[in-house]
Amino acid sequence: MAFTGAEKIQIRRFCGYPVFGNSPGTGLGYRFHPYYEALEWKMNHLCAEEERLVREMYLPRLAQLETDLFDQTRENLDTDAATGWTHNQAEHRDRAALFDDLRRRFCGYLGVPPGPDLGQGGIRVMV
Repeated sequence: MAFTGAEKIQIRRFCGYPVFGNSPGTGLGYRFHPYYEALEWKMNHLCAEEERLVREMYLPRLAQLETDLFDQTRENLDTDAATGWTHNQAEHRDRAALFDDLRRRFCGYLGVPPGPDLGQGGIRVMV
């Protein structure tokens, strides 16, 4: 079963690539890069077992880590210490590192370099 449009958007985002848009080809405009095209090819040509792993293992975990990164950190911004509990001052950084680590592992599984949103070690899209 092929990935839905929404799943492809999530895959691109989690791999650190910018929005795709509605153009019929990937070779148009600023977004063209061989790695971007490779990601699109991979999304359209994974076998059923590989798609299932992406759909059932990577996408839900990445979505949960992204949600936790913002929701859990936001909820703890007003508390530094409470009875029996002390706030982790590096919580946001630790959550972001865990999220980005899984994003990089996801890119490795797909066989594409991390996109420009993942910074160091990724690719740069030329404007």
